[in-house]
Amino acid sequence: MKKLFCILITLCLSASLCACGSSPGGVMTENRTAPDTTVGENTEPINKQTEIEEPDETEATLPYLSGQRIITGAPTDGTETGFCSLEKVSYPISDPNNTRGLSTKKICHSHGPASGGKAHFTVVDFQKTFDKYGALTLDQKSSEKTLYLTFDCGWEYENLTARVLDILKEKGVPATFFCTLDHIKKQPELIVRMIKEGHIVGNHSTTHPSFSSIDRTKMKSEIEQTENYLRENFGYCAKFFRFPAGEYNENALDLVASLGYTSVFWSVAYNDWNVNQIKGKDYAVRTVCERLHPGAVILLHSVSKDNAEALGEIIDKARNEGYVFKALTDYN
Repeated sequence: MKKLFCILITLCLSASLCACGSSPGGVMTENRTAPDTTVGENTEPINKQTEIEEPDETEATLPYLSGQRIITGAPTDGTETGFCSLEKVSYPISDPNNTRGLSTKKICHSHGPASGGKAHFTVVDFQKTFDKYGALTLDQKSSEKTLYLTFDCGWEYENLTARVLDILKEKGVPATFFCTLDHIKKQPELIVRMIKEGHIVGNHSTTHPSFSSIDRTKMKSEIEQTENYLRENFGYCAKFFRFPAGEYNENALDLVASLGYTSVFWSVAYNDWNVNQIKGKDYAVRTVCERLHPGAVILLHSVSKDNAEALGEIIDKARNEGYVFKALTDYN
């Protein structure tokens, strides 16, 4: 971790690419296991299993989903998603008092921009650390020029998410939408559409707190409440999590992994969340495309008019350069 902290200090000289601004207002079986998250020879391994029974789980058959990290209810014609409700879960809290002394020092995920078709060296170093927890910021395993398209959704602006979904459908591109509980409750039609059109609805917490400043019990609650709402109301759960504002620490990475979730960061982003700083379609296309590299996880925000207008061209340019868009479920 010392190396990581030294790298972060040097990043004070570069632009920060934090995930979120403030609002102006597949199938996993019951034997679920988290990645091996043992840290160091003197630490205890994280409890990898949950004691939860869900007899009505079934294999997802949605397009783009590989079926390894998606939980759905049994097929039915009686709901909008086509899935029966799933039973709620109550996860045990691994090491609730952090007796192992995992670092609680705040880290805000930021890095230098990629250039020349290569990820910034800081991203490569981040992934080395994240591998311990099964987290993802850069796919170094795929032999293809793979891209993962992700959006953070905490609120809705000018119906832009629907426009984004229209473009993704037209282009046949899978995406992951990391949604807060508030957004899920207020926009159920959009959530249904995401699920039915084969996208992943990821967990972005209940109240969007900084996970670097809350304890493990609160972290578990933030994730669990959102998961249970999706289970009960949409018959759906995806085991992917994004830290609010990209803020975390080693303790938080450990807790998220212990719940069977994959923490998903990013290696391509720009300051697109501020609706009062619109710079135009061309700026968005140029900025995103200049920063593309194999294995990139792209972070965009669905409140950006620039993104909605630029997305189709970004997809076309990336494909012309040999990139392939994949779902997070394709990452192994």
